[in-house]
Amino acid sequence: MQSPKVFAPYRGRFAPSPTGPLHAGSLVAALASWLDARAHGGQWLVRIEDVDHPRTVAGADQYILAQLAACGLHPDAPPAWQSQRSALYQAALEQLKARGLAYPCACSRKDIEGASPALATRPRHAELRYSGTCRAGLQGKAGRAWRLRTDQPAEPIAWHDRACGPQVQDVEAQVGDFVLLRADGCFAYQLAVVVDDADQGITHVVRGADLMDNTARQIYLQRCLQLPTPQYLHTPLVCAPDGHKLSKQNGAQAVDVADPLRALNQAAAVLGLPPQSGALSQALAHWTALTAVHGAQSLWGAAARRSAGAGAGPT
Repeated sequence: MQSPKVFAPYRGRFAPSPTGPLHAGSLVAALASWLDARAHGGQWLVRIEDVDHPRTVAGADQYILAQLAACGLHPDAPPAWQSQRSALYQAALEQLKARGLAYPCACSRKDIEGASPALATRPRHAELRYSGTCRAGLQGKAGRAWRLRTDQPAEPIAWHDRACGPQVQDVEAQVGDFVLLRADGCFAYQLAVVVDDADQGITHVVRGADLMDNTARQIYLQRCLQLPTPQYLHTPLVCAPDGHKLSKQNGAQAVDVADPLRALNQAAAVLGLPPQSGALSQALAHWTALTAVHGAQSLWGAAARRSAGAGAGPT
């Protein structure tokens, strides 16, 4: 089950979740994706990933767009919102249902935790491996969610990260059948991202190393839907004082765009780029030239590999 090769011109994206404003870590990912697109002479899009409705903060999307604009990071097309694209996700789910690759699941999180004590000790970013309890049917229970079978075929997913090198994950053994449509009616992140990247013609994904653990699932789903697989690059993480990834959940402060060059210099330092002074446009042009000459792998690779080992889980 092989995906078609991608020969299209470069098209990248930055896809923030509007659960709060951009913080220092998310600005690193935004700058990296923008620089990589510009260094390749490609397009850069912004997609607001608001598919997780309960966590969406009102007004955060517009605040994020204003922060990006203040930093000179302008998309090449109007932003897209996942909340306006549900019909695409439903069509993909129906395709998987028709092919027998998706099935309804009646299990609650408590059910999954109780299925096996060994599974309960293996958290995967707030997820547990699913053992396939409902693969053979609901056994009289009401379906709560829809899951994707990961045994069609059950073989490891190998892929190459442009910064971190060769990666492999056995999705069936390490993750199990994962959710496509949640019990609360929200489409799952994995399905929405895969459908959006294909629909928008994304050829290169540049994002934080904390998302690397999702990549094998997304490649597996791309193959199930017969969609192209982008090239992936995972950037270094910004850590809080306690050593954990900086995030909105642990109190990360919003990027101060009153002095956008200062904010960008801090993000550039994480990417191994030298500080700049003067006009914002000149700084971005200089960093773009460095990225084009040296390549993202040599600039960000070592730091990204350390971040992947510390924060992205097994791959």
